[in-house]
Amino acid sequence: MRIALDAMGGDDAPAPNVDGAITALKDNDKLEVLLVGDQPLLEDLVNQSGYNGDRLEVVPAEGFVGMEEKPTDALRKKPNCSIANCWRSMAAREVDAVVSAGNTGAVVAAGLRTRLFIKGVKRPGIAVLLPTMKGQSVLMDVGANPAARAEHLYQYGVMGAIYAHDMLGIDDPKVGLMNIGSEDGKGNELYRDAHAFIMQSDLKDRFIGNVEGRGLYQGEADVLVCEGFVGNVVLKVSEGMADFMMRKIAGAVLPKLSDEREKAENAFKDLTRQYQYREAGGAPLLGIDGICIICHGSSDAHSITNALKMATLLKNRKINSRIAESLAKNKK
Repeated sequence: MRIALDAMGGDDAPAPNVDGAITALKDNDKLEVLLVGDQPLLEDLVNQSGYNGDRLEVVPAEGFVGMEEKPTDALRKKPNCSIANCWRSMAAREVDAVVSAGNTGAVVAAGLRTRLFIKGVKRPGIAVLLPTMKGQSVLMDVGANPAARAEHLYQYGVMGAIYAHDMLGIDDPKVGLMNIGSEDGKGNELYRDAHAFIMQSDLKDRFIGNVEGRGLYQGEADVLVCEGFVGNVVLKVSEGMADFMMRKIAGAVLPKLSDEREKAENAFKDLTRQYQYREAGGAPLLGIDGICIICHGSSDAHSITNALKMATLLKNRKINSRIAESLAKNKK
């Protein structure tokens, strides 16, 4: 397993990326990591770490895309930046996966430029795992494709169901369409068209119809599909609300538990950790002929390690092959 890691991507890069890669290499003796970025800086960090293995390679790049930069402009001005070189390596089949905690728009845009899509996939989408009252569910897409079409949402349902089955162990994943109402005919033209498209496809047997926002965390569906704009808003609101509620609850409860404050604080930390992105590592860009894991911008070394492990798991479970087979079988 060879992975190109965008070593310059992330709020605190490159140190957490280097540390996370080294930990992953120690945990998996069949893994190879290419640190793509500022060669002198990365080599210095590797030397400081004391790592002397032969499965870590530094690959030079010219600059990187900052979090505040406009992706398309940055990629045009810096064609050999770290994330562009990562994708170039995967397109050339020099690596099996790309992992980045950098500018999400740039990660997606650089990938779309390669046209490295699984056969039959019209547009890749980002899938995230969210906690629900019944376990976990998949939300897709959360930012890769804000201008989706009905067929794209159908394909997100197909890919999301495979991801839920193979990664969450759900035998028969149910697919829902994120919407403003549960009744048929709700939503704008895109969602009405998507509903009709899915009902005429082989996905209809696992399709439960429209699901309102409140149904997401109730676990009404194992897979919820939407276009990237809506998905990204849902994701960001969810992150903010989770942090807000944990802080409010802790503030109200902890002062009343002075005798067992340490135990209570640890309990809140454990609960919060279950829903942190760092434990999952990142979100896959499904539909790519290869593997791409997009990490949170504030990823620490632990998150990067988990992202590299996640990329390895996706390859081992051959999810891409199953997506291609399913789309070919379900082709209208």
